[in-house]
Amino acid sequence: MSSSASSVVNGGISFWYADDGLPAVREPLPGDASADVVIVGGGYTGLWTAYYLKKAVPFLRITVLEQKFCGYGASGRNGGWLYNGIAGRDRYAKLHGHEAAVRLQRAMNDTVAEVVQVAEAEGIDADVHRGGVLEVATTPAQLARLKAFHAHELSYGEKDRELYGARETAGRIRIADAVGSTWTPHGARLHPVKLVKGLAAAVEALGVTIHESTPVTEIRPKHAVTPYGTVRAPYVLRCTEGFTASLKGQKRIWLPMNSSMIATEPLTEEQWAAIGWSGRETLGDMAHAYMYAQRTADGRIALGGRGVPYRFGSRTDNDGRTQAATVEALREILTRFFPSLAGVRIEHAWSGVLGVPRDWCATVTLDRSTGLGWAGGYVGSGVATANLAARTLRDLVQRDSGQGGRTELTDLPWVNHKVRKWEPEPFRWLGVQGMYATYRAADQRERLRPGTESSRLAKVADRVAGRH
Repeated sequence: MSSSASSVVNGGISFWYADDGLPAVREPLPGDASADVVIVGGGYTGLWTAYYLKKAVPFLRITVLEQKFCGYGASGRNGGWLYNGIAGRDRYAKLHGHEAAVRLQRAMNDTVAEVVQVAEAEGIDADVHRGGVLEVATTPAQLARLKAFHAHELSYGEKDRELYGARETAGRIRIADAVGSTWTPHGARLHPVKLVKGLAAAVEALGVTIHESTPVTEIRPKHAVTPYGTVRAPYVLRCTEGFTASLKGQKRIWLPMNSSMIATEPLTEEQWAAIGWSGRETLGDMAHAYMYAQRTADGRIALGGRGVPYRFGSRTDNDGRTQAATVEALREILTRFFPSLAGVRIEHAWSGVLGVPRDWCATVTLDRSTGLGWAGGYVGSGVATANLAARTLRDLVQRDSGQGGRTELTDLPWVNHKVRKWEPEPFRWLGVQGMYATYRAADQRERLRPGTESSRLAKVADRVAGRH
């Protein structure tokens, strides 16, 4: 039995907004204005940056410009994984040395605790549960990758990570065919929209100006241009992640990669008893086209994966509507992991975009000659990374304006990293579609022909992606 298409709420931005309600939209920019810092984008990166800058320098006049409303993009659509993964760490190790990458990883480990602590201090109830992150293997090839991944993480100083066999994994969560898992305490489940709403309210309470329904069409030194007027400021910080391609001259900077999710109906106590998952870990797997999931505070499973990975011309969707084939593909993952849930209803489906640089490396930059700064390219790991990026932007602005010096954060290897642009169309579209089709084929081959070797198809896709 499967949910009929008509019974699934498809789009409407995300389940998180259906659950918590859409916010009352703030006023748009009333005309030309000035500020000390203008932040483009009202998601996690922009709001955290405003928060930390205003906390550090209370007299700063900070304006946030958001095209729709705060949290409309990935910050309101993600899987609620607050965890210590960061895109590009291995490349930074090659470029700057292993110890530099260890410092970056240590900063990410600390960031999970930082977000939880600030949310508590600001009275933001975001359904946070610190159950860590559990990543499972369900085939021999996945198990080999899992063990290698586990050892790799230990090499970056994560001494509290644990490796489990099939029996120990089942003791945490009963997934069909699970043969092993790795767990880190540096992770938490949260409700993305409750966090972004609370953060926006905290930022406003500090005296930051937020203008919504105000799309920025062009960023240039000391100017953020909108249809309603231009905000002039010594510092213009771009925090637009997957929507960056909509800005003038930015179409090939970061690719807007699509990710899709489903949420089940609330499960019964009997269903949860059959599954386990009492630790409420965020859940991932070692497939090439991987999945991610959480047990929500109201007893649902919210599960995501790639779906349609990319739209021609770097287009982004509006309300998160998701193709029926993608909804069924995610349902298939759900029931493959948990066969006892074959009859469970899918109540919501949605999609959103994340930012992917050509070398898959997250970055934080401040150009001291122009006052232009940016952070992002999180490749789906932005819930925590956005916070570290924001604190780093704060330190960079303070250093540039003479209010601070070098800090541990400004010396991290992702600061001022340069990335080449994505290929022009149609090569961009062909490459991404081919890459994910190849990853899916590799996963299928590994399920049908069990062996400890990863499919060669995945290595081909990695080369196309530029990940290695």
